[in-house]
This record gives sequence, C-alpha cells and structure tokens, in this order.
Amino acid sequence: MFIKRLSDIRSSEITDYKLYLNRRSFLIGAAALALAPPGPAAAATPAGQPLKAAPNKGFVIGDPSTKMESVTTYNNFYEFGVNKDDPAHLAHTLKPRPWTVEVSGHVAKPKTYDVDELMRLSSLEERVYRLRCVEGWSMVIPWVGYPLASLIKRVEPTSQAKFVEFTTLLDPEQFPGQRKGLFSFSSLDWPYTEGLRMDEALHPLTLLTFGLYGQVLPNQNGAPVRVVVPWKYGFKSAKSIVKIRFVSEQPKTAWEKAAPNEYGFYSNVNPIVDHPRWSQATERRIGEFRRRPTLVFNGYADQVGSMYAGMDLRKYY
Repeated sequence: MFIKRLSDIRSSEITDYKLYLNRRSFLIGAAALALAPPGPAAAATPAGQPLKAAPNKGFVIGDPSTKMESVTTYNNFYEFGVNKDDPAHLAHTLKPRPWTVEVSGHVAKPKTYDVDELMRLSSLEERVYRLRCVEGWSMVIPWVGYPLASLIKRVEPTSQAKFVEFTTLLDPEQFPGQRKGLFSFSSLDWPYTEGLRMDEALHPLTLLTFGLYGQVLPNQNGAPVRVVVPWKYGFKSAKSIVKIRFVSEQPKTAWEKAAPNEYGFYSNVNPIVDHPRWSQATERRIGEFRRRPTLVFNGYADQVGSMYAGMDLRKYY
C-alpha cells in the first residue's frame, strides 16, 4: 500500500470537507431508503397533473428557472426525513386528497375549506420567485397560486389578529419523519408550525401556493397547499398546511422552539447576519458550481424593506 506524507499532498488533492459531508449524507440516505417499507408508486393527486395559471409578468426575475428535476429531488421537508433526497423517495406515503384546511382564530368568518374549494377562491397565477435556504443554496421556481391576502380578506380578521399561524399535517403514517426512528428529526416538535406578522401575510408577494411549473405541487414540495414567502429563508414557507389561525400573540414556530439561537421568528434573508455555524454572505444556486453574493431580503428589498424600518435586524433575525 502506498502512503503519502502530508508534505507530499497538494491542496488540490484534498477532498473538500463539504463534499465529504455530502457523500456521507448520500450513503446514509441510501441505507435508509433500502430499509424503507415499500409503498404505492403514486399519491392520490399524481405528480404531473396540469394546473392552469396565467403567468404574472410583474413577478418574473431575470435569472433562469432551476431545472424541475432539481426542485423536486433536492428538498428540505423533515416530515419525510433528514436527507435532501428523502422527500422524493418517501413522499408516496402522503395522500393529498381528501384534504381540508381549517381557518380559525380572530376572524369574523371562520371556515374549514376543502382544498379544491380553497384553490378556486381566487384566480391562479404563475410567479417566478427565488427560494433561498438557510444552508446556503438557492433555486428559482415558477410557483402557481394566489396572494394569501385573498383568503385573509375573505375571512375578515378582527382587530385582535396580529399574527397568522400555519400548522402542517401531523400523521406519522403519512409522514415517516414524524415517527421515532430511522427517518425522524427529534429536535422538532411536531406538528410543524410557522408564523407571519399580519402585514407580512397580507403583502402581495406572499403566495398561497398549489403548484409549480404548471402542475399541482408534488408531495415532496408541500402538496396539496403551502405558503411561499420569497424574502425569507425557505423554512418559513410552511408545507402541507391543515390549519391557518389568526392570533393576537406572536406564535412560537417549530424552528424557534428547536434552536432559538439559530432560527428567529422573522428569518428574513440577511447576508450580514451569520448563522451560528456558517456564513450567510454567499449562496450557491442549484445547478451551478460558483457561489454568488446573497441579496438582502433575497432580492426583494425594494418591495418589503419598509415593513422593517427602524427594526434592529440583527436582534430580530
């Protein structure tokens, strides 16, 4: 066996640490998949079902869209598992029909909506948004939905409604990541909860989302309904929503409860505020090798910056 001394090794021959970690994650994910129970090949609402929507030219950015294959196979969705490919491999367990969303709290017109009724409340449109994840990767995705404000105005929040809380499905049979064991992420307190301030929820950029790339949301991307908040880190965009509640007090979100020193309530994309374990100054667009500077508010500062005027964005991270 040939062994090199450290002094003989060029820096170009040393495996990058992040590459090593990615390879390790891949091996762990492959082992988990091999042990996973077999499931049906498709969900009740099959991926690929067309969802008609008119492109909104006011919400198009110059960057090309990320390939759909990447968007549907590289995901953070801990309800399905901890690895990026777990959602694509395990999402067949989710049944997105029948599905209801309960809208309650400080509203004059509370109601439980069937998801298909919810989808028809307003005209669907396609918007191209950036999605920036806290780990340092990003995508450009054509989402299909309508402004969350359309639903909010319909249920008529009272003056006591200061925040909106989103709750995702709790069902370990459909979400293997909620079970104790191989696929679980024990730091999270299920069900997953997220929240927005009322002005954030009413902002025209905030999208109640039912599809992407002209089709219904695949299970691994948050079927059958999610919210997309493009100026915040991706984990603020709650997936597979079953409850929308209007509350007077700031809700405690899942990641705040799990790691309050790392994930604050606001979670706006801010390159000058580092995550405790890595820098947020740059990002890598999926499909590219180069890193690019992270944009303040993910590039939407002109549209949303005024909502945070006077706030210390290092304190309210």
